Amino acid sequence: MNNYELAVKLVDIAKKYKTLYVLGCFGAPLTSANKKRYINAYAYNQGNKRRSKINAASADTFGFDCVNLIKGCLWGWKGDKNANYGGATYQSNGVPDIGADAMISKCKDISTDFKKIEVGEAVWLSGHIGIYIGGGLAVECTPKWEDKVQITACNCVKKGYNTRTWTKHGKLPYITYIPEGDIDADGKVTAADARLALRAAVGLEHFTEAQKKAGDTDGDGKNTSSDARDILRKSVGLK
Repeated sequence: MNNYELAVKLVDIAKKYKTLYVLGCFGAPLTSANKKRYINAYAYNQGNKRRSKINAASADTFGFDCVNLIKGCLWGWKGDKNANYGGATYQSNGVPDIGADAMISKCKDISTDFKKIEVGEAVWLSGHIGIYIGGGLAVECTPKWEDKVQITACNCVKKGYNTRTWTKHGKLPYITYIPEGDIDADGKVTAADARLALRAAVGLEHFTEAQKKAGDTDGDGKNTSSDARDILRKSVGLK
């Protein structure tokens, strides 16, 4: 999985699935059996308010907490309400079962400078973690605000989004990071990427969601000739 694929997967969960913050849960559907399991397993989930929210959730709601949202995605979660963990396989793909603070400690290129952050990087503050998805936004699962997997503004103010001020960011060791504009995901931005971008701009190429995100260099949500020009400039070192 590359960084753009992770970002797209997280946005998809935030926008298309019913979710609820459930401590210790990495994407299990909230069936009666799973509700009982997660309430009994964690003191936080036993609080009156949290217990009531969990019990009120429909069976097609998926439970996550902050770090388990990330782990669930990396473990292969696919939104299967008939699978015990929504399709995720525990501790698969070389991703260990660790907490938010341990996960940031394993990241590479950790920085407090949010002017230099890439799509797919982990964003962190003590005890809490999310993923940067580009455009000044992050995906996180938190009981705050909407009490679910949600898209929030990352260390900035954006109309229509709640703002989270994160402390650090870093690159997860479990995924591949490709540069913006690398549509063919070969690790480089080349003229071939610019050609793909131009073909997409005129309707001759159909991108995956991850390719669309990687090729949208101006962040306007579209793949246009302007993006193709930016990618070509990058490929020859002019940007």
